[in-house]
Amino acid sequence: MTSQAFVVFALQIAVMLACALFFGQLMRRFKQPAVLGEMIGGILLGPTVFGMLAPNLYHGLFQATDGINVVREASIKLGMLFFLFVAGLEVNLSDLRRLGRKAVFIGLVGTLLPIAAGVGLVYLMPRDFWGPTVGAHFFSFALFVGMNLANSANPVIARILMDLGLLKGEIGTLIMTATVVDDLVNWTLFAIILSDIAPSGSSTGTALPVTILLVVAFFIFMLSIGRWLGPRALHWARVNLSWPSGFIALTALVILVAGGISEGLGIHAFLGAFLAGAALGGNDEEEKNEAHDAITYFVLSFFAPIYFVSMGMTTNFITHFDWVLVGLILAVAFVSKIGSVLLGARMAGMPINKEAWAIGFGLNARGATGIILAGVGLANKVIDERIFVAIVVMALITSLISGPAMNFLLRHRRLAVPTTRQASVID
Repeated sequence: MTSQAFVVFALQIAVMLACALFFGQLMRRFKQPAVLGEMIGGILLGPTVFGMLAPNLYHGLFQATDGINVVREASIKLGMLFFLFVAGLEVNLSDLRRLGRKAVFIGLVGTLLPIAAGVGLVYLMPRDFWGPTVGAHFFSFALFVGMNLANSANPVIARILMDLGLLKGEIGTLIMTATVVDDLVNWTLFAIILSDIAPSGSSTGTALPVTILLVVAFFIFMLSIGRWLGPRALHWARVNLSWPSGFIALTALVILVAGGISEGLGIHAFLGAFLAGAALGGNDEEEKNEAHDAITYFVLSFFAPIYFVSMGMTTNFITHFDWVLVGLILAVAFVSKIGSVLLGARMAGMPINKEAWAIGFGLNARGATGIILAGVGLANKVIDERIFVAIVVMALITSLISGPAMNFLLRHRRLAVPTTRQASVID
């Protein structure tokens, strides 16, 4: 990267961070999670507002060269790996014995039924409604719509739970555990869709079973063997490495390896980082918390705000905007996801009360994951620009509503639950 390119890159990050700080603090004044302000700030900073009012300045700053944009996106994604690791640290896997059945029911039912609803929606509407792009792979397109309706964005959900001080608790653990089930189903399905849309020649009759087997093995390793190795690795690092700098470096290595393996298996690097945190977290050793706090403060103050601002900068919401399509996708997304989560909770023996509704609204957030899915679908010609905008709008609106809804439904719990280490950092 040249000196001039680095100046532009540094200015991009500085503007995004300033925008995140301003709008995040503004939302806190209204007793709302900061992530909502950061997402709104991204919409204002992106092509929808800033790009329309000052196009030359916008393109000069954020569309300078493809090389700078690649570095920016890679940096943001790397930062989000650390954020999800921090979120994973707050998940106590010992709670799975108590919450595992509930999480599986909520995760499976809350994923499979919206997928079915999306497939049904596509086939119920006339084919011309969806545009000419989807004709060649209509069933894969239907599955793609279904998985976008079923998707839950664990980065957004984790940040909302952190902002509300609820991540380290029964509801937070239950929601984040359900997203693991959601991710396993959706990212495996996504691999099937992409193999049908853009076959690489490497797919064989046994490719999918092998991929699923590798994914299951990765989960088992991270949540069982990794959990067993975690305390031993902590003790080894305390004895043999400088503290806490050596332990922080070792932690970064684990995050990168877990994220790389997860991405290579086709599920997503974010999930690997979260599972690494879940494998190493859940203990109360003072020395471990001291080292992890050093990572937590920096991640929640720098990487996470920039990431959530970038969410709103992904697309222009005016061009290719179709009110009918947006309304249809949004309505089916809300009804299918929240309804299926409530059904899963009921099947698991939970009462349909405020907590169950809060879980439904929490898992209803699609956020950045929905935008990522839509972008990959557009790049691979699974969808066109009109459908892309509808999915992105749905992802943002569901994320924007998720925080206030959970805040309202769980305000009695917030008064009763002590503030977590992470919440104290960001509030």
